[in-house]
Amino acid sequence: MYRISDEQVEYILDDIRRGGIETEDLQLNLLDHICCIIERELEPGADFERFYRHTLRRFYKSQLREIEEETARSLTFKNYYSMKKLMLMSGALSTASLIAGSIFKIQHWPGAGVLLALGIASFSLLFLPLLAILKAREVAHTRDRIVLTLACLLGIVFSMATLFTIMHWPGASALWFTAIGISAFVLLPVYFFTGIRRPETKLNTMLISILLVGFTGLQFTLMNTRPGKTQAQIRIQAYLQSEALLHSIQPSAMSPTAAYIDATCEQIKTLALEHAASDPATLLREGRPGDQFIHDGTGVRLIRSLRDSVAAYDRGYGAEILPIRNTVLDGDPTQIGYVYTNVSLLQAVSQLQLYLATAEGRKLATAAK
Repeated sequence: MYRISDEQVEYILDDIRRGGIETEDLQLNLLDHICCIIERELEPGADFERFYRHTLRRFYKSQLREIEEETARSLTFKNYYSMKKLMLMSGALSTASLIAGSIFKIQHWPGAGVLLALGIASFSLLFLPLLAILKAREVAHTRDRIVLTLACLLGIVFSMATLFTIMHWPGASALWFTAIGISAFVLLPVYFFTGIRRPETKLNTMLISILLVGFTGLQFTLMNTRPGKTQAQIRIQAYLQSEALLHSIQPSAMSPTAAYIDATCEQIKTLALEHAASDPATLLREGRPGDQFIHDGTGVRLIRSLRDSVAAYDRGYGAEILPIRNTVLDGDPTQIGYVYTNVSLLQAVSQLQLYLATAEGRKLATAAK
């Protein structure tokens, strides 16, 4: 067993201090570990200096000062490792959910909206804040922490705007304008004027600032800056006008087949309205018609029944009185929930009822003569 001398102990302690270890307790603990390893593993007569250097490299990856920094981080931020683990888990979860949700949406499989919402929510409300908190501990300057915080805030608002747009929730435009405002008038000036002053970051600051201006400009070009009616509002008004016209020309009596078609149309509209609002005149909002209109849902079965009834009605006349081609009845009924929004579906069904009301009214007028 090798016996280490006092001079060698002093040499090791001085070398630890020169390596950047400033905390006295850490110096003594590290010294004790190194001395124990040397006395246990070093053969008598072997090269002490060479073995000491080999032993010291076991305690760090690049520099000895890493131990000091890691200890300080652990003392001042006790939950660092737990938060780091949670950050990585939330990042992996959000990435997997976004990829799966995108695939489900492309394939028109159920659950795409849930997966996309889960992925974006976990990314923006869990991963990004944890990333900002952990990275803020690693930067030395307050201005860098401010830039990091603003970037995290921008990422959250941008992600929420994307989620609201995908899910057709109200407020998406306000979120997009907020994201553009934070990027153009807050983050970009702060980042540029804090980074341009340091020679070592000047070039990167200029390049990233150019990219920020470019991305913000591209996003701004996609926004509708003119106040006025949106396409959704126009479609809602068109549907309400169709409903008003339908009530004004609805005949007092219908044939049994026509009455069945009209009742089926009302059932379809009721299902579509369940995902809109109880008062269409004031609260109707455009969105997806729901799971009832995909695969073998109730709405899909009603669409199939409606198509059969319309075909039978036309056969009775010997002509295409009620159109099927280029209407909601033309195509795969299991894809209605992906192709149509609730408002466009309501409009399509109301148009079919208008054709029916016109045909039945003409038949009553002819019979009266």
